[in-house]
Amino acid sequence: MKNLMKSAFGLAAAVATIGASFMTPLANVVAWGDSDGGRASYTIQQINEGVLGDKIVFNSIKDGTIGDEKNFVGAREDNGINAGTQNVWNGNSINVEDGKTYIVRLYVHNNNPKGADATATGVTTTFNVPNTIGKSIEVNGFIDTDNATPKTYWDYVVFKSDRNFSLSYVSGSALLENNGIGKNGGVKLSDNIVTSSGVKIGYDALDGKVPGCFQYANYVTIKVKAEFQDSFSVTKKVRLAGTKGWQEIVTAKIGDKVEYQIGYKNLSGQTVENVVVKDILPKNMTYVKGSTKLYNANHPDGVAVLSDTVTTTGINIGSYTSGSNAYVRFAAIVTDKNLVCGNNKLVNWAQIGVGDETLQDSADVAVAKVCPIPEPPQPPVIPKTGPESVIVSVIGAGAIVTSAGYYLVSRKSLRR
Repeated sequence: MKNLMKSAFGLAAAVATIGASFMTPLANVVAWGDSDGGRASYTIQQINEGVLGDKIVFNSIKDGTIGDEKNFVGAREDNGINAGTQNVWNGNSINVEDGKTYIVRLYVHNNNPKGADATATGVTTTFNVPNTIGKSIEVNGFIDTDNATPKTYWDYVVFKSDRNFSLSYVSGSALLENNGIGKNGGVKLSDNIVTSSGVKIGYDALDGKVPGCFQYANYVTIKVKAEFQDSFSVTKKVRLAGTKGWQEIVTAKIGDKVEYQIGYKNLSGQTVENVVVKDILPKNMTYVKGSTKLYNANHPDGVAVLSDTVTTTGINIGSYTSGSNAYVRFAAIVTDKNLVCGNNKLVNWAQIGVGDETLQDSADVAVAKVCPIPEPPQPPVIPKTGPESVIVSVIGAGAIVTSAGYYLVSRKSLRR
């Protein structure tokens, strides 16, 4: 369960717009909460026993259909199935993958059991999808009402990754599902749901009216898409020494020299310091000492790097402003330490680290090793001894012994 946020404020004060419509992150919304600074929790039994009286309150049952209703915002990967209750939702956090779409659900339940006699009015739902880039992005959901106590409710779900990413609202994806107008696939809602105005929902119409009790509960969902947004890029290329044009794979022979190039570009909007470049040479590639050079705006023709640590601990290539780039080049020799007969692919990985973020890319060298074909063993020669009549008399037994001996020798050869 998320910690209760103690401060109280209305939705209008909590959100702001960026550009014409979409909202900025809610820096002061850090957990579930409400405009009264923390509402009580109830069991279904307490609700049925009339603990609320005529009071209208939303999402306060701790053993409800979705579990604790204060945790009413959740997310899951889009699998083509609408909200419902049969799906597994991540109520606190969810790990994202590049390019995948996710459904964010907001549960709306008027807890008063008196049905139409305890109808909430002005019920409006809002999602805040921050226009930001990071490794952790919090999406908040809001319920705003005219006559409930408290009037405003909020909760969140955190999207996470070990790489920087952004979340974008999928236009036209807002949906209301309930047993009224939202049954049989749901009813579409306006994209205003991701603006400060939000959208009204309802049971029989989108009029903001939600009666009390479970049968009038609502599921409001939107879709968001995750896209990785790295703060820098890394590229790895290779070429045969003495040739032009960098490639992702080249063909070489044992003893050939190849040149590797590692490219870096600062994609962030700020200057970064201490960019570290490291190369992981595969077996059968030997680094050429003294061959490392750095190319950047200060050294367009290249400058020798005194340290030969690019393939061990890495080298620090300095600081770079937004949009600037650099290249590190070095040479290596194809050797035969444990090449197999036939085709070999030597995969070389380059890694670049900036702060706590590390990215990598690879380039390959294809090497064919030709091995001599061993000559087949020659059959033993049976010597002639004694008169022909003697040879005839023992030829059968001699053939058997000789064949057995040859079989054993051959088996030994195969085991070598």
